[in-house]
Amino acid sequence: MSESENPQIVETESIEIDESVPEVNTGLNKALATYRKLTEGGKDAEPLTEEQEAELEKKLSEIEKRDVVDTVEDHEPVELPCEKGKITIGPPTLTRFEKARIMGARALQLSLGAPPFISIPKTARISLDIAMEELERLVIPITIRRVLPNGDYQNIPIGFFE
Repeated sequence: MSESENPQIVETESIEIDESVPEVNTGLNKALATYRKLTEGGKDAEPLTEEQEAELEKKLSEIEKRDVVDTVEDHEPVELPCEKGKITIGPPTLTRFEKARIMGARALQLSLGAPPFISIPKTARISLDIAMEELERLVIPITIRRVLPNGDYQNIPIGFFE
């Protein structure tokens, strides 16, 4: 066999990792540097006095000592009730995404033979026109679920929206 066909064995050094060195949090360091720049004001600003500099260092050390919470694992999602028709999550009106989802789902139901909740207007040509009219009158028996990032949610009947 020629040399090109023979596999070569390369010896590598083993590297020991010292785990006693604390991990550097680059995100925190960038945030502190940005906070310092914003507080100092930039190139045209006057330099900070000794008192202001001491206050800045105090705030930076407080920020650095804070515990960082990535996720809270023991939180059980809870339903937030709609008391007295009050919507606590999101805007008091339907978002454009919610409207589109409702109209699409209702138009599909109508096209598959579901009975309409209103008398069909003479201007309606397709099931989407009927769904839009039902949504404007808020007669569709549907509930919107809005969810917070921690998993808590609120089920809002369509009649609660403005």
